[in-house]
Amino acid sequence: MAALPEPIALLINALSQLPGVGPRSAERIALHLVQAETGAVRQLAEAILHARERVRFCDPCGALTEQSPCAICADRRRDGSLVCVVERPVDILSLEKSRAFGGQYHVLGGRISPLGGVEPEDLRIAELETRLAGGGIKEIVLALGTDVEGEATGYYLAKRLARPGLRITRIGYGLPAGTGLEFADELTLSHALEGRREMQP
Repeated sequence: MAALPEPIALLINALSQLPGVGPRSAERIALHLVQAETGAVRQLAEAILHARERVRFCDPCGALTEQSPCAICADRRRDGSLVCVVERPVDILSLEKSRAFGGQYHVLGGRISPLGGVEPEDLRIAELETRLAGGGIKEIVLALGTDVEGEATGYYLAKRLARPGLRITRIGYGLPAGTGLEFADELTLSHALEGRREMQP
C-alpha cells in the first residue's frame, strides 16, 4: 500500500487529536479537505481562527463568550439567587436547551480526580466561594456527572460550601449513570433539574 503524502499524514494526525474523532474519521476528513475547493478550506480555517481568537471565558461564571460578563450573567431576568454548578462550559449549553433552569451558572473547569492529577485547587471552587461571599445566593444546584469522580466532587463541594442559609442540591438521577450532561436529551435534563435533591455535608 502506497504511503500517504506527508502533508496528509500530518493533517490526519492533527485531526485525530480532536475529541470524538477516531483515526478513520480523521482520515476521511483529511482526504475530503485536501480535495475540496481552496476557498471552502480557507473559509473553514478562518472560521476556526476567528472563533479561537474571539471566544473567551466569562469572568463570573466561566462560560464561553465573546464578552464578559456573558449574556446569561448579564440577563437581569435570570434568578441570581440560584446557581447551577457544572463541570464544563458545554454543560451550560445542554442545560439551556432544556429550558428548565432560570438561574445563573458556575463552571468548575473539571472535577476532582486524584488519579488524573486534578485537585480541588485546580478547579474554580475559590471563585465560587467569592461569589457566595458577595451575598444573594440561596441555592447551589450541583449538575455534575453521575460517575465516581462526579459523585466525589459533588460531596466535596457540599461539605466545603456548606453555610447557614445556603441550600445545596443535586440534580435528580434522570441521567444515565456514568455519563456526562452532553449525552442527555432536553426532557431528561428537565426532569433531572425538577427532581434535584438536597446535599448533606
